[in-house]
Amino acid sequence: MFVSIGNTPRDYAWGSTSAIAGFRGVPASGAPEAELWLGAHAGSPARILDGSISGYDDLAGWIAADPETALGADLAARGARLPFLLKVLAAAEPLSLQAHPTPEQARAGFAREEAEGPELTAYDRNYKDEFHKPELIVAVSETFDALSGFRPLEEVAGILRVLREADAAAAEPQPAALELLEARLSSQHPLRDTVEWLLRDGRGGDTGEVAWVVERVTSLAASDLARASEYALSFETVAVLAEAYPGDPGIVISLLLNRVRLRRGESLYLAAGNIHAYLEGLGIELMAASDNVLRGGLTPKHIDVDELLEVLDFTPIAPPRLEPERLGAGVAVFRPDVPDFVLYRIEPASAPDAATTPIALDGPAIVLAEGASVEVRGVSGAASVARGEALYVTPDEARLTVTGDGVAWIATTGPA
Repeated sequence: MFVSIGNTPRDYAWGSTSAIAGFRGVPASGAPEAELWLGAHAGSPARILDGSISGYDDLAGWIAADPETALGADLAARGARLPFLLKVLAAAEPLSLQAHPTPEQARAGFAREEAEGPELTAYDRNYKDEFHKPELIVAVSETFDALSGFRPLEEVAGILRVLREADAAAAEPQPAALELLEARLSSQHPLRDTVEWLLRDGRGGDTGEVAWVVERVTSLAASDLARASEYALSFETVAVLAEAYPGDPGIVISLLLNRVRLRRGESLYLAAGNIHAYLEGLGIELMAASDNVLRGGLTPKHIDVDELLEVLDFTPIAPPRLEPERLGAGVAVFRPDVPDFVLYRIEPASAPDAATTPIALDGPAIVLAEGASVEVRGVSGAASVARGEALYVTPDEARLTVTGDGVAWIATTGPA
């Protein structure tokens, strides 16, 4: 069964005023549009548009009432919920630094807060549900900028070396500010100790050691020497973050993280414990359906330092790019290491393979068209999807093939 779905973009302040409208092929509203949600998440369930499911206005209501039809017997038996959420995301300004828990941490944290913690809507609530929230982002714009994961310690040392040189060349050197930072980075647990110090001591206002360090690093990052160094992009990011969140300790934390620039079609996979922030760009985001976010700076929202430190993975890594598997010319699949979701990108006009490669479904799917319309065919039905529009596909369609001039993004579940 093919069900036409749609939604209204979320108007978060960091959103673009034009990118999502351009993707959808509709006039821009002039207001920020940050995320278009396509799924059954209670925060903004997709609307059912074509009247094919009588009596239900949105996916969440239909799935709750008839999970075996909407999800298939396997998912219905395992909790009757759509495990993924597909989004079109458009960042014009930086998002908060954040990380997400493992399944075990999510279950334990939710149970703990349900027993003795705040209400679900409380400002200081960490766990809104018992699910993990791994994320995949694929760039749709020509570039997509992000911070993701702690960078190798030798790169951190290189950044400090540039900052020391810039300080020494300044009219009024202040080496003691950098010495405070270096002392934490010379400890037995350099990344953990530095993040804890910055967040605990830096949330109290514009006085104190951390405030001084943030101010000094911000100033030195704008120097000609820093901007001409191999870490120029990271130092440019400091200026962007300082403008958006002046004095925030997340400005310094950003220099401990991988600065990533994706090109169109490239992706990042953000596993549990990965500290990250999207900075700018349009992308297709696919994630597990959860609200569990632990924030780590660049935000006025609640930061629980103790819980964040438990969730974060402080292991230095290279940028966590996820290379797609090529099923044929014009067909790519992004397969993370979780069963919650898989993402296909199919461009049938680019190669004969793309129009004939069947996409096997292990569960329900959502199809989103980019650029132009596509035709989608399953074992028992077919439907057209116009540019920027979406379909929900029940698992009884079993295999999908795609034709047309547009790009089809297909989100579905992985093998159980």
